[in-house]
Amino acid sequence: MVMENKNDFTPITPESVLALVKEMITISHAEADRRAAEADRRAAEADRKAAERAAEADRRAAEADRKAAERAAETDRRAAERAAEADRKTAERAAEADREAAERAAEAERKATERAAKVERETNELRMLFKQVNQQIGGMGNSHGAYAEEFFYNAFVKDQKNIFGEKFDDVMKSSKVTFNKGYEDEYDILLVNGRAVCVIEVKYKADSDDLASKVLRKAQTFRVNFPRYSDKKVYLALAGMSFNPLTEKACRDAGIAIIKQDGDAIAIYDDHLQTF
Repeated sequence: MVMENKNDFTPITPESVLALVKEMITISHAEADRRAAEADRRAAEADRKAAERAAEADRRAAEADRKAAERAAETDRRAAERAAEADRKTAERAAEADREAAERAAEAERKATERAAKVERETNELRMLFKQVNQQIGGMGNSHGAYAEEFFYNAFVKDQKNIFGEKFDDVMKSSKVTFNKGYEDEYDILLVNGRAVCVIEVKYKADSDDLASKVLRKAQTFRVNFPRYSDKKVYLALAGMSFNPLTEKACRDAGIAIIKQDGDAIAIYDDHLQTF
């Protein structure tokens, strides 16, 4: 190559070409080095940014974990508070139920005690009244009627208190009773409990045609003569050492129990029994 200049002309020689090539190689190496350094710089910048992003991600993950842990702890705390409140209310309800149950039991026991005392008081009053009547009119004679009354009375005292579907607590006997404000009547044997009274008419021979109607009348006179028993059930029974069939049929038709001698014991027929 020839470079022309009006004032100067340098001829091309192998040396100049070699110098030019070396210069170009030097420039290429420098450019390559520059580009490599730039690439390293960019790689380092990318690594730095990646590290920053990773650190930020780690920081955000840690923050999210912290907030999740706080939320979980708050949830646990609230759940524990709710559970404690529920336990407290349950305990209060249980204590209130126990208190009410204890009060009901105490009230039931008080009423039962009052009822038992009332029954005992009424029974004692009736027993005292019959005792006074017996003292006033004297004891029984040795007639057949007295024998029959003593026989049936002893049978009931011994082991015949559970009859007519009732358990009677007391057995009493008396004679003719006269009341100033009531009826004059006779109640041979009385079976008594807190719910019912059984009035038993005793005959040595139960053979009178109008005996059933006479026994029925005793339900009316007893309620009037003993008003404290006005709200109790009244049973009627006819006891006899022997029975006329017509008298027995009349009693059955009227709902009056039949009680007969059965050797040394008694037999009770009450399938037709009524309350009065």
